Amino acid sequence: MKAAILFESLTGHTRTAGELIASNLQQEGWGITGVSPVRKPEMASIQDADMIIIGTWVHGLFVVGQAPWGLGAIAGLPAMQGKLAATFCTFALNPAKTLDKLDGAVSQLGAEVIGGLALHRSKLAAHSEEFAARLIANVPVRA
Repeated sequence: MKAAILFESLTGHTRTAGELIASNLQQEGWGITGVSPVRKPEMASIQDADMIIIGTWVHGLFVVGQAPWGLGAIAGLPAMQGKLAATFCTFALNPAKTLDKLDGAVSQLGAEVIGGLALHRSKLAAHSEEFAARLIANVPVRA
């Protein structure tokens, strides 16, 4: 399986999570075609990947109005018909329905979203490992 990872990061937590996810997947034999910001995606890495993993950070007022940051930039990504997708978000207090909103935005690109995970920013290593383990366990191997 080959994956491209795209992230929207403000303080570096989401970028770090994306890099940790890439490392964990590589350790299990997955190919990583690229890790890049949503606003400057590596188009060839998206095209070459079987799966697109998109992550963003949660913004909102503490526990009110949480949403994924950068939905406009995500909507501007190229069409992803025929691709599997997974999402993740990094948060400090409460992700609320951020993943549902992010899944909806990625689905609008034509990708088949198979799920996601909210990663607490103080537990990035453990949660990134969990995310990768879930992908490995649940994604069908493509020839």
